[in-house]
Amino acid sequence: MKLFLLLAVINGFLAVALGAFGAHGLEGKLSEKAIKTWEKAVTYQMFHTGALAVTGLLMSKFQGGAFTTAGWFFLAGIVIFSGSLYIYAPTGIKAFAMTTPIGGFAFLIGWVLLGYAIVKFV
Repeated sequence: MKLFLLLAVINGFLAVALGAFGAHGLEGKLSEKAIKTWEKAVTYQMFHTGALAVTGLLMSKFQGGAFTTAGWFFLAGIVIFSGSLYIYAPTGIKAFAMTTPIGGFAFLIGWVLLGYAIVKFV
């Protein structure tokens, strides 16, 4: 439980810092399309930071392995989805953009598992 709450704190900090860097540090250095890609990475990271926090809070009240697995899938989604977009936006290397859907699929699995755990244990 504490681990996912700390991961949420770290990812929240990183999302804000990377969002500010994208808005101020990359302005005028990247195309409008690349900036939108960067913003998408920040948005998805922040939404799933919230999911990590909720998962950690639910774990503090309820026992269930599905909560833990959901949390790991949310973290994997952040790393793969947002991470690949953070690299793709400034470099334009298509291989990174091609891995983004794997992170999106990890997000979906995380949400399904979180829903399952809520139905089963809450």
